[in-house]
Amino acid sequence: MTRKQRQTSIYPLRLPASLKMAVREISREDGTSINQFVATAVAEKIAALRTAEFFAERSDGADIEAARRLLRRSGGKPPHPEDRR
Repeated sequence: MTRKQRQTSIYPLRLPASLKMAVREISREDGTSINQFVATAVAEKIAALRTAEFFAERSDGADIEAARRLLRRSGGKPPHPEDRR
């Protein structure tokens, strides 16, 4: 077994015909395979779920009042001239 074979697995996926047709059309327009489209879609969903979990876990320890005080504070230095738009 090659290294690449160990890094992937086969999963038979059942899609409603309308979804498969849409995926086929979009992947054809993008110049990718249906497999690549589905793998990318799954990766994007996993990233979204993990990002939501990340912020949910950290929100429990958030000090909203401290953040508001920080945003209301005055002072600081103006941006360096090269940093201006």
